[in-house]
Amino acid sequence: MKINYPAVIVAAVIHWVLGGVWYGIFSSVFAGFIGDEKIKELERRSEAKAFILAFVCSLIVVYLLALFLHFAKSRRLVDGLKVVFLLWLGFIAATQLLTVLFEARNPGLYLLNVGYQLVACALAAVILLIWQPRQTVESLNSVRAQVSTGV
Repeated sequence: MKINYPAVIVAAVIHWVLGGVWYGIFSSVFAGFIGDEKIKELERRSEAKAFILAFVCSLIVVYLLALFLHFAKSRRLVDGLKVVFLLWLGFIAATQLLTVLFEARNPGLYLLNVGYQLVACALAAVILLIWQPRQTVESLNSVRAQVSTGV
């Protein structure tokens, strides 16, 4: 399996856009978790810089996800989502929990942040698994069959 760079870029854009949608939907919850003082601080900083860096982070996450899916030889949707879950559990959920334990961050903010990453990474994996490079058309047909049967 080769890395499909157009799929990585599209999945990264979707990962990034989902962040805006996610935190837009949960904006009042987010504001409640971080407090008025932090909201005012965030309003004073450069939005352009934050959005650019957020996209770069999405691109890195999705590219590495594509590599992990490649190394795990994940071709079926269910296998790819298992890989995503394990990566999320070990590298996102577990490491971010330390901010709650040692920095006394709000547990609700933790759940909001790691929830976004789980949904965004799962969606990115679906894109990466469905949009396979040309030489893996048989794998693509297998994934499509799984999607249509709900497996």
